[in-house]
Amino acid sequence: MHPYHHSLSSAKKHGGVPADYQQIHDWFDATKAFFGDARHRALRHHTAGIFWCEEKFGPTIVNSNGKVIPTRLIAEQHVTEDMGFLPTPEWWLSNMALTPAMNKVPTKPSEVDDVKSLIAKALYKGEG
Repeated sequence: MHPYHHSLSSAKKHGGVPADYQQIHDWFDATKAFFGDARHRALRHHTAGIFWCEEKFGPTIVNSNGKVIPTRLIAEQHVTEDMGFLPTPEWWLSNMALTPAMNKVPTKPSEVDDVKSLIAKALYKGEG
């Protein structure tokens, strides 16, 4: 869902206009700049991300109707609309494949070459 459509949904639910909520929804989806598919959500679309949002934007916002809305409710709405539930960071991490390169810090020159080879294979998957 596009951040603007999340903002429309927030305005419908809490009152005010979409612009009242746009910054929060843009923040959640800014991680698309790093990873262009749904995996970008692993960075903020979880229970800790909801609290990070509250830290960034404060505990409440005041919409254009003067209504005070808890930031956490807006954040939970965003994550639930995208995910269908409120995942934890642990859920995201436990659903990621652990590769050898993530699990070991190479110490010998031959191990460094092995890790470089694994990374190159993973990145290029036979291309080129």
